[in-house]
Amino acid sequence: MPTPADLLFAALADPTRRAIFQRLAREGEQTVHVLTAPSGVSQPAVSKHLAVLKRAGLVTDRRAGRETFYRARAEGLAPLIDWMSLYGAFWRERLDALDDLLGRMDT
Repeated sequence: MPTPADLLFAALADPTRRAIFQRLAREGEQTVHVLTAPSGVSQPAVSKHLAVLKRAGLVTDRRAGRETFYRARAEGLAPLIDWMSLYGAFWRERLDALDDLLGRMDT
C-alpha cells in the first residue's frame, strides 16, 4: 500500500500534473473543460491526471449539474513539506559541522 508521501511524489513527478496543480493553485476552481484548453492533451487525459491528483490529496472536486469543478488543496502538500523539513535539518547540521571544521582549520 503506497504511503501518502509516495502518492504525492508520484503525482507531482509528471509535468502535466504539476502544471494542472499549479494552475488550480493560482487561478482557483476550474472545470475539466477549462483545464483542457491550454494543456495540449485530451480531455480524457486531463481527467486521468486529475484523478491521480485527487488520489494524492492535491485536489478536490464538486459536482454542479453536469460539470465537475476542481480546486487545489494546499494541505495536500503536507507530506512534501514534512519530507523537506527532515532534509532541511539534515543539511543544516552538516553545514554547521563543516563551518566548525573550517573554523578550526583556520586557527
